Amino acid sequence: MRNSVLHLHLESYRKRPALFHLTEEDWRAAAKRHRALAKRLRVTIGWDGDVLGQALKTADFMINNTPPKERLRERAPRLRWIQTTGAGIDGLLPLDWLPNDMALTNNRGAHGPKAEESCLMAISLLNARLPQLLAHQRAHEWKPIYTAPVAGKTVVVIGFGDLGQGAGRAAKKLGARVIAVTRSGKAARPADAAVPVSRIEAVLPKADFVVVTTPLTPETRNLLSRGRLDLLKHGAALVNIGRSPVVDYEALREKLARGELAGAVLDVFQPEPLPANSPIWDTPNLVVLPHVSCDDPRYVGRLLDFWFGNLERFLAGRKLVNLIDRKRGY
Repeated sequence: MRNSVLHLHLESYRKRPALFHLTEEDWRAAAKRHRALAKRLRVTIGWDGDVLGQALKTADFMINNTPPKERLRERAPRLRWIQTTGAGIDGLLPLDWLPNDMALTNNRGAHGPKAEESCLMAISLLNARLPQLLAHQRAHEWKPIYTAPVAGKTVVVIGFGDLGQGAGRAAKKLGARVIAVTRSGKAARPADAAVPVSRIEAVLPKADFVVVTTPLTPETRNLLSRGRLDLLKHGAALVNIGRSPVVDYEALREKLARGELAGAVLDVFQPEPLPANSPIWDTPNLVVLPHVSCDDPRYVGRLLDFWFGNLERFLAGRKLVNLIDRKRGY
C-alpha cells in the first residue's frame, strides 16, 4: 500500500443540507491544499448510492455518513477505513456490522467554535427572558421583565467533549460557574467542577441553565427523564444542541406550558425536520432552531483537511484521530 494508488470514495445524500455535500469542487480545492497526498488517490464521488455498489469493490477508504452495513466486508474486500461526515454516530449503533479490521472515525472537534457562539446566544436570550418578551411583543403588550446578569449563575453542561467545552467557554465568558457531567466524572477546563453521570441528580437542582451536548448512546437515552427534569429549580432554563432523545421532550414541553421553567432552546429533534403538526412549535417560551447551532458553511473543506491529516497518519501506521471506541459507541 506504500506506493500504490489508493481508492477513496465520497458519498453524499441529496436529502441532507447542501452544507454536508461532498462535491467535486470541494474535493478539487482540498486536493490542491494537500497535493502530495492527493496524488496517491483515485477518487470517486457518488450520490444517493448511484455508484456505491461498484465503488465498494475497489475502495480502500470511504467518507460516508451512512455507510452500508449489509455484508460490508464481502462487498468491500479492500475497505480499511470509513470516515463519517458528522460527529454523532448514533444512527450506526450497534457497531456489530463493522468488520474488526475496519476503522471508523467521526468528525468530532469540528463543531466547538460554532457551538460556543450558539450557547453564548442561547444562554443570554434565555437569561433575558427573550422568548417571553417576544410573545408580549406579538400580543402588543408592554410587560417589562427584569433579570439579573448571568454572572454568578450556574450552568450544568451534560457531556464535555467538543460541544460541551464550547458551551463551557460560552458560560465562562458570561461569568457563570460551570459544572460538567461526564461519564468519568472528570472534565478539562473551563469546567469549575465535574461529576460522574451517576451523580447528575445532585447537580441538577443547582442549575440555572442546563446545556445538553452529550452524544446519544444507550446510556444517555432519556438521561434527562421526567423525574430528573422535575429536579430543576423553578425558573431554570435548558438548551439542547446534542441529541433529542437524551431529553424527555414531552415532559419538558409540559413544564414550559405550566411556567415552571424560564425557557428552552432546542436545536435537535427526532424526526428532523420537525413535523409541522408537532406541539413543540407552539410551546410557550420554547425556541425551535432547525439544527443549525454547530455547523459552519466551511464544514466540508475542514472535514477534508481533517481527513487528509488522518490519511498521513494511516500511511505512517499511526493511530487515527477520532477513532470510534466500539464498546462506548463514540
